[in-house]
Amino acid sequence: MSRIDERDLEGGWDLFDEAHTRSMLDQLLVDSRLYRQSKDYKDLLEFVVRLRHFAPFNAMLLQIQKPGLGYAATARDWSERFGRWPREGARPLLILVPFGPVALVYDVADTEGKDLPEDIFSFPATGPVSPAKLRAFEEPLARKNIDLSRVDAGDRKAGYIRVLARGQTDDDPTRYGIWINSNHDPAVQFTTLAHELGHLYLGHLGRDRKLSVPRRPRLSHAQQEIEAESVAYLVCHRNGVRPKSQTYLSGFVSSDTSVDTVDVYQVMRAAGRVESVLGLEHAPGSME
Repeated sequence: MSRIDERDLEGGWDLFDEAHTRSMLDQLLVDSRLYRQSKDYKDLLEFVVRLRHFAPFNAMLLQIQKPGLGYAATARDWSERFGRWPREGARPLLILVPFGPVALVYDVADTEGKDLPEDIFSFPATGPVSPAKLRAFEEPLARKNIDLSRVDAGDRKAGYIRVLARGQTDDDPTRYGIWINSNHDPAVQFTTLAHELGHLYLGHLGRDRKLSVPRRPRLSHAQQEIEAESVAYLVCHRNGVRPKSQTYLSGFVSSDTSVDTVDVYQVMRAAGRVESVLGLEHAPGSME
């Protein structure tokens, strides 16, 4: 198969029935409940802009199949241009091609081989973290009513935390869910876990007496991300993991940002709570 370029779709557009294709796409968006929020739609537009080596329609198809995808190419392109190949069991993604009907491409997170520049990854982190150690965190988190799950996502989606069920009284526990990207390396997954727990213990999801989470004034999204990544930075470096927090934070720090916008006391307190719930306090153990 020849290399896919930015004109990979338009030349073959007349091979498809436009009305039928539009109907199928509309139904897909309805069934999957995608892009119902304005932010999700804005993310879609930014994604299509970023993937300039794919035609806009194909970029949209890739985003639908794997939200958060950072870079994709055919197996041949990965081999010839980057010295990499799809991992065993990697899930291919479909795009339309002229005289196709389809071609298979793979997300960068689903390939292995020669090293790529670290900056190509959205959330780089290094450190001796094993999959077994990550699984071991599930039990202590469950005792705090925090469910840890994995999600198949692209490189630009690290993870998120949500309130699953809010306690109706101070004695009624609130349940939380944390989802982390199963395609990321264990060190990146650990960094994501520390970041999302940081949001919880910083009070960004609201007060929780049972978990000693304080009530705090509402912060902007940028302030929340700076605080949560500060917690992740502390927890990771204190336990042998080296995240590139400065890369992540660069999108949230503006020229007028100063330490006054960060509650350092709450950051230190939250970092201690994260270490405690993960069993890492005072005497960090092996992450392998």
